[in-house]
Amino acid sequence: MSRRQLVCFIAWIRMLIHHQCVEEYLLADILQFLHCIYFSLCLVCLDMEVKPINKRASGQAFEVILKPPSPMADSSYSITTPPKKRDMSLEDIQKKLEAAEDRRRSQEAQVLRALAEKREHERDVLLKAMEENSNFSRMAEEKLIMKMEQIKENREAHIAALLERLYEKEKHAQVVRRNKELMEELTA
Repeated sequence: MSRRQLVCFIAWIRMLIHHQCVEEYLLADILQFLHCIYFSLCLVCLDMEVKPINKRASGQAFEVILKPPSPMADSSYSITTPPKKRDMSLEDIQKKLEAAEDRRRSQEAQVLRALAEKREHERDVLLKAMEENSNFSRMAEEKLIMKMEQIKENREAHIAALLERLYEKEKHAQVVRRNKELMEELTA
């Protein structure tokens, strides 16, 4: 793959990422890989071949085959091997273990805080529901008591009206009887 082809391929991948045609995290990994290859090409001026090894849901692997330099290439460039990792001292390992333990504790504390907040929210919701239920029950009871008092007052007023009419009828009956007696006395 020539440098020009690689630049075109990088531009094509950027366009795919921009238009969101493919999973962004896969393309971003490929783009990062191709940038590394491009920069190494700029430094080394070698031809190379990139072969995809396999595709997985977790990502994609590539095999880079560097071809020997052509006779026309500048011989002043050489492939430098990456610096070897130095052996880690016991102190460095201990620091890393402590940092990992701190991260684990921090993560556990964050999970516990989230659970506590969730429980607090559930408790608040439950208390609010109980309060609303209590208020509803109290309001319903007050309404029922008021309705019963109104019914009682209406019943008493109705009975009083019936008694008043009965009294008026009785009074009228007495007047009629007395008039009848007077008429009988006058005619006799």
